[in-house]
Amino acid sequence: MLEQMRAIAAALAQAGFTLRSGGADGADMAFEQGARSVDGARMQIYLPWQGFNGNPSPLYTVEQRALDVARRVHPAWHRLSPAARKLHGRNCYQVLGLSFDVPSQFLVCWTSDGCESARTRSAKTGGTGTAIELAESHGVPVFNLGKAGRSVALREWLQGLSVQFPQGVIEERGQSEFALAV
Repeated sequence: MLEQMRAIAAALAQAGFTLRSGGADGADMAFEQGARSVDGARMQIYLPWQGFNGNPSPLYTVEQRALDVARRVHPAWHRLSPAARKLHGRNCYQVLGLSFDVPSQFLVCWTSDGCESARTRSAKTGGTGTAIELAESHGVPVFNLGKAGRSVALREWLQGLSVQFPQGVIEERGQSEFALAV
């Protein structure tokens, strides 16, 4: 699945999309690697703190308003450590942009429960649930590759935007974490 995510990110970067991601292990790294493989790729990598996972991105300040937004959608905010709160806060930038007024065009993620809305969020959704709920509340389509049929739905939706993928890049499988493109 990570290789598939790298290929998806490369195709999207080639088509001129900007990757918004969070520098986490798994899907975030795979999407970033895929985008970096394209000369001139545009990326906004939002980190919870400077140097997170060794990532050099300068976008590492999580403002209070991001924490406030994340608090409103997280089901157990009061139980989170300050570090975990920053991880959720940085998800707000991934979905809404640095100024909170440029929502992503779509969200691509993977969770073991296939969650794509607040209604289907569970403990298995993990931190990705914050991004999913924000996307849903802002009308951003969510494509969870952990849900049957969503890889094909993503391919078809992107083809409607004239984004073409090499044969076999998007196929029905599923396993990793999350990233999104604008």
